[in-house]
Amino acid sequence: MSAAPAANPNAIAEAAQPLRLVETEVAKVLVGQRDLVRRLLIGLICDAHLLLEGLPGLAKTTVVKALAQALDAQFRRIQFTPDLLPADIIGTRIYENGQFSVKKGPIFAQLVLADEINRAPAKVQSALLEAMQERQVTIGDETFQLPRPFLVLATQNPLEQEGTYPLPEAQTDRFLMKIKVNYPTATEEKLILERALTRTVPKLSAVLSPAALEAAKVAAESVHMDERLRDYCVNLVRATRDPVAAGVKSLANLIQVGASPRATIALAQAARAQAFLDGRSFATPQDIKTIAPDVLRHRLIASYEAEAEGLDTDALVARLLEHVTVP
Repeated sequence: MSAAPAANPNAIAEAAQPLRLVETEVAKVLVGQRDLVRRLLIGLICDAHLLLEGLPGLAKTTVVKALAQALDAQFRRIQFTPDLLPADIIGTRIYENGQFSVKKGPIFAQLVLADEINRAPAKVQSALLEAMQERQVTIGDETFQLPRPFLVLATQNPLEQEGTYPLPEAQTDRFLMKIKVNYPTATEEKLILERALTRTVPKLSAVLSPAALEAAKVAAESVHMDERLRDYCVNLVRATRDPVAAGVKSLANLIQVGASPRATIALAQAARAQAFLDGRSFATPQDIKTIAPDVLRHRLIASYEAEAEGLDTDALVARLLEHVTVP
């Protein structure tokens, strides 16, 4: 497929270099998980929130802390529990010295780790929703803008669902991607063990300034996406809503609810960011196919028929990518 680049390839590569330095820096602490780090950087470039799902002990918190150190960004960790209140997240008005003042909560940071987000009740999740979507917080009758960049990196444990509060669809749709964190390989796990036994804790340096991050965002927006690729994004998402009309009959009756137009936007943005991090000035169909599972898995609701067949949303997305025509 031919695609005329919209920007100088050398300029793209130069703007992407600081992001690749972040990958290298985070790798000092994190063993393996290269795809995870890449997707965190895509979230940064797209100025979007990410949901990380994985079993305990897979370094979800570690990687977010390392990313904050490599960015020299203000970082806050919030442990979500059933007794958490909205004021514990966004802050509250306090009466002090004869007058009311505002005490801001931990949401006022550039990188916010929402640990086990599905353990918080609905009121807390709704308070977080305004912050994620509007980049602002309302305390009493005052509205405060959040710092930039502002990213919520939320984690959830796929096990131990008793006493949890599943995220509403309106909130999950606000996450650019849902990233599955998997077990390390045997070689990686041995290296993790060696580091633990020797108590080797590398010191990270801040290698990406806010100015360089903003320049990277601008450069990523200049990555060329051919009209046929835009149509491909649209066709993929529309096929989740009406598989038969899209020619994917094998998905008929397997998807209860399809993806929203936010998924179309997210696919295109994430694919451009993927191309940018590879140092390319144009996106390809493979960029879209690589990122599609992360963008779509949390935006689909499988039907009872799919569950009866043992098919999860990843399996449905795989069928989608197999049958929708690639430009």
